[in-house]
Amino acid sequence: MAAVSSGPDNPARTGVVVVGSVTADLTTFSQRLPARGETIHGDDFTLVLGGKGANQAVAAGLANAETSFVACVGSDLFHDLIVDSLAAAGVDISYVRTVPGPTGIAHIRVDASAQNDIVMVPLANAALSIEQIDAALDELADTAAVLLTQLETPVEPTMHAIRSAHARGLAVVLDPAPAVALPDEIWPSVDVVTPNETEAHLLTGVEVTDPASAERAARWFLDRGAGAAIITLAGSGSLLATPDLVRLFPPFPVDPVDTTAAGDAFAGYLGAALASGAELADAVVRANAAGALTVTARGASPSLPASDRVDSFLAEHAASLPERSHP
Repeated sequence: MAAVSSGPDNPARTGVVVVGSVTADLTTFSQRLPARGETIHGDDFTLVLGGKGANQAVAAGLANAETSFVACVGSDLFHDLIVDSLAAAGVDISYVRTVPGPTGIAHIRVDASAQNDIVMVPLANAALSIEQIDAALDELADTAAVLLTQLETPVEPTMHAIRSAHARGLAVVLDPAPAVALPDEIWPSVDVVTPNETEAHLLTGVEVTDPASAERAARWFLDRGAGAAIITLAGSGSLLATPDLVRLFPPFPVDPVDTTAAGDAFAGYLGAALASGAELADAVVRANAAGALTVTARGASPSLPASDRVDSFLAEHAASLPERSHP
């Protein structure tokens, strides 16, 4: 298993590779969500870069990690929005492949309580290939320490990315969203899995309602060979479980506006911190802070915070953090 508690063995390997989805996010904001068959007036609309993979790549880049993104974008009118937004965030787009046809689309609806629902249409994301992944990992294996991946791209190439990165000595962080059944043999190649309550329930069968049930769900992943499980509990913080440790991290108090991309901010900052050599528990604290800041702004990629803002936020809350987790 790749090191995730004390940083990469080779100090030259501090980069993050993200294999995953990219979408154009079309988001509507309204006081409430419409009932079935109902039309209502909305308050606002945004069109921005999105997709769990792209969001995590942007978050890792904003966290000051050298970040490379492996993905597919369409040749349509959304193409330039995607590649320009990624490049502006400092993400290496050498491994983003343009394929004929439409870019992936996410239709997001957000209500006044900051809750959302999402319909994601993969489109170009379905073209992600094993050959594309291997070419990127071959070139990045000497400099990358962490792989981040999710489940918005086809399962077969995603599982291949996990196995290949693990074999090359990268620490693998899997955000299992949207949750789908995965082969048991994949879990020993996963160093950290980061489901939310719903995803943990769908994957493990354990209904997550409190820290005790979160620990039971986390144990399901550990029993199958995962190195660590972090169950994110929305407004209740997150629970980290390893074979030697169970720890509950309380939430940071914020006023939520839009919860879109909070999990992606968490994953991106977690991967960046681990790639820099941070201890796993300290990486979770930083990732929690990034996720908390993300829900205070609208949109997916535009809401992701820069590293200095996370530093300031952690400094403001230093008194409530364990001594070893101060920034």
